Amino acid sequence: MNALAKACVLALVLCAPATVTAETKTHRLAIHVSEDQADKMNMVLNNVRNAIEYFEGKGEKVEVRVVAYGPGLAMFRDDISPVKDRLSEYRRKYANVSFVGCRNTLDGMSKRESRQIALVGEAIEVATGIGHLIELQEQGWTYIRP
Repeated sequence: MNALAKACVLALVLCAPATVTAETKTHRLAIHVSEDQADKMNMVLNNVRNAIEYFEGKGEKVEVRVVAYGPGLAMFRDDISPVKDRLSEYRRKYANVSFVGCRNTLDGMSKRESRQIALVGEAIEVATGIGHLIELQEQGWTYIRP
């Protein structure tokens, strides 16, 4: 094959449309809650919804994890959560959302109040909220603290 023929073949290969499609990336968002303020908790849930609608509207995947510790754990407390109904609604509506509470904080609250405190059924426990956030960031999750 002469040089001109090779150049033509190379040009055809380079100009041909790609037939391999990339897999859709999954965006991963970790949101931190450490304040006991109902307006902040509602804002976090609004942010969750907005992120899901944005990425799914673009045909992309997203996974959201809300991590609460310290005073922010009130968001997931079964007895006092000001957003308890919304948490339940979000778990039914969004399979890609998880709620995570800090066991260290929960144990401290239970001790101070001299009673066992339970989290809402939608929340799972991790040993430490801050440690969990660090691990998520090390795994490439995007971290947001509203």
